[in-house]
Amino acid sequence: MSQLSMTQSGTYYFKRSSYYIKAACFLISLLLLIAFPIAAFYIDCWDKILIDFFHILTMPSPLVTDYYNLGNLASTFLNAGLCGMACTMIMIINKTNCPPSFLAGYFLVIAHCFYGLNFLNMWLPMFGIYLFCKVMKIHFNQNFDMAMFSTAFGPFISEMLFRYHVNENYIAWETQISYWGFLYALIFCIFLGFAIPAMLPGALRLHKGFNLFNGGLAFGLLGLFLYSYMYKTFGVNAPEPNRTHNITYNLHDQSYGLFVISFFVILFLSFIIIGWYMNGKSFKGYDELLTSTGHRVNFFDEYGPALVYINIGVYGLMMLCYFILVIALTDGAGFTGATTGIILASITFSAQGQHPKNVWPVLLGYIVLFGIVALSKSIFGLPLPWTLSTQTYMNGAAFATGLCPIVGCYGRRYGVIAGMICATMCASTSAIHGGFMLYNGGFTTGITALILIPCLEYYYRKEIRTKM
Repeated sequence: MSQLSMTQSGTYYFKRSSYYIKAACFLISLLLLIAFPIAAFYIDCWDKILIDFFHILTMPSPLVTDYYNLGNLASTFLNAGLCGMACTMIMIINKTNCPPSFLAGYFLVIAHCFYGLNFLNMWLPMFGIYLFCKVMKIHFNQNFDMAMFSTAFGPFISEMLFRYHVNENYIAWETQISYWGFLYALIFCIFLGFAIPAMLPGALRLHKGFNLFNGGLAFGLLGLFLYSYMYKTFGVNAPEPNRTHNITYNLHDQSYGLFVISFFVILFLSFIIIGWYMNGKSFKGYDELLTSTGHRVNFFDEYGPALVYINIGVYGLMMLCYFILVIALTDGAGFTGATTGIILASITFSAQGQHPKNVWPVLLGYIVLFGIVALSKSIFGLPLPWTLSTQTYMNGAAFATGLCPIVGCYGRRYGVIAGMICATMCASTSAIHGGFMLYNGGFTTGITALILIPCLEYYYRKEIRTKM
């Protein structure tokens, strides 16, 4: 085959994969929007949807602001559906050729629409990236994934728009926006637009691709600087958490288990069925995908869209089952807004490395650490400080799945160790950036990789395996 024909073939295949990435985003956005009126019937809140949606848009929302509590179930699904469909339409209208990182960015957008990101605070960070592209004379269409990743700073935007500029005079549930607040947010986003593109490649070199949530490490360090500058440097008091009392949510024990589980079963089975049909009504080849190390891979290129769809569905069901079990077997949070979001976040890189076989050892690391803590507390007759269904630890487990390349390259035992290290730190890292950066779980996995990878490279003398 000539060089020209090879290039043409590669371009055709890339465009074909791009089509299926956009289709996946459209399918998920559509299901979220369909779920919105069903959720309204489920909790009988038609008269409050727009009011609660307005609360979601205009209230500060640092980690972990449960939008089911701040708004309601229906308005939260509306928020996620609108944000997801907006991103999908930008991809489609601009005829963007989408690599798998676009699907990852999309997953993180809709995931955080359940606890911190909304249809208002997502736009200014994207504008920062757009401005960067204009100044540097590069195509925004080709960097839209970076724009979606930048929405991790959405809580900073809400804070500056509605609370930072009034600080001590802030009154909860009253919208207090001013020109100063908008100016702060605009300057902040211009800074972000030029800082993020520079920091992402550097973070990748630090952890060498062993943390799939690359933006988490870069954004966590950037969030540390911004939070310290905005509050510690100027002596501004850190804000108190939002205090809400949602009667409907409390009547459901702050957990919409039946609704959330039904939604995800429909979503993941849809991907399995579509992938099975595209794959000639078979699962042929999926066993080969399960041998991938997950390190610097593109499942679309290596295995094709059909098997990627199957992997999204199968892996998604596995993560759903994990959260169902830990919620059922331990005391902690239920199917909150944050829990709904992290199920989506946990499958972010199901087209770029995550699959059931290289993820379960990391989850096992969380379970092992919990077992050690539970046993030691039992021996001394002390209460448990946390469980596997404590919200922070469920969030941490979802993002710890980004350490799966360690399992693929070094083996399962090191995946378990990675999970244990990550679980040890997941409750502490949000304080570093004040909870204003949504990729806190990715930040924790990045630190874990920085600790573990140099040790593995020093002591692990065998060659890194190419297959599990």
